[in-house]
Amino acid sequence: MKTSRRNFLAITGGTLIGAAVHAARRSAPAAANGKPFIVDCQSHLFCPELVALMEKRDAEPLVRTRDGERLLIMGDWVRKIPPAYFSVEAKLAAMNANGIALTALSINDPGPEWFGQDGAAVARVANDFVAEVARQHPARFFGLCVLPWQDVDAATAELERCVRKLGFKGLLLYTNLLGRFPDEPQFRPVLARAAELSVPVLLHPAKPVTIEFVKGYEMTAALGNMFENTIALTRLIMSGVLDELPNLKLVCPHLGGTLPYIVGRLDHQTQVLKRGPRNLKRPPSEYLKRVWLDTASTLPQAVKLAYELIGADRLLFASDHPWVDPALTLDALRKAKLPAADETRILGGNARKLFGL
Repeated sequence: MKTSRRNFLAITGGTLIGAAVHAARRSAPAAANGKPFIVDCQSHLFCPELVALMEKRDAEPLVRTRDGERLLIMGDWVRKIPPAYFSVEAKLAAMNANGIALTALSINDPGPEWFGQDGAAVARVANDFVAEVARQHPARFFGLCVLPWQDVDAATAELERCVRKLGFKGLLLYTNLLGRFPDEPQFRPVLARAAELSVPVLLHPAKPVTIEFVKGYEMTAALGNMFENTIALTRLIMSGVLDELPNLKLVCPHLGGTLPYIVGRLDHQTQVLKRGPRNLKRPPSEYLKRVWLDTASTLPQAVKLAYELIGADRLLFASDHPWVDPALTLDALRKAKLPAADETRILGGNARKLFGL
């Protein structure tokens, strides 16, 4: 039976954000004393209502408590959810410690596509949660919405609501939507509407389609998520969506996965061996230069490669907090030793233009 919005809220317990969100508003450590204005373009919080729902579910995704630890269970992918991952105050403290003025905030996965016919209700709860955090701290956060992609009409309506009524600045798009990839034709109308609204679309890893091959040695996040970024971004490029929707603002996390390192092989395959789609107007590496990459990486050499490949104007600082300490990704960016003006653009200038901040 389809769950109504009212029944769904009753099931999840009615505590939207929790005590942490109601602390006094903090002012942003803005670009003062010559310091750059830093915008974190990838940062997450768990939504208490959705976790409460998953604690009551009998089908995955599930949340269970074992030995005092709360666990998110999605088949072979099991992750801890410590209390700090719910805490707005903990996130503000991490931002302040690292001089981060403003953060693009989104929920952690799983997305609404995992919840079947309740997907639209889940999306509304998740987006209302993020909107409320941003409302409580307007100088520190702006929202990225999630959508019920299993229902394209509902997804489009929720995108409109989030942009026009809740003031969201972007859209989080999971790299696979319960096994379907975002380049597939049924999802194109939502991407087209995002392009019309000039809303950036930020890819984010989902439960990897490669999990059977990467779950050994607990490499799901380290390898599987990066392969997710690579596969989803490459498929979007090869599908021709960037020609069909030239105004689409597409962002890929974690420096594009492995694509910057191997895109030369794609160029050779498509341009010399004539393998792959025939509708591309330029080599894949040229499309890659039309995409923004976030710098959620702890390896300075990887940051430098992306900088040399696509240029400073298409890189966005990101931390991937709370999974990663922002100090680590900031350190990697600074150790890349880029020109000062380019580093400043990457830290915040590019994001301010992209999101219209």
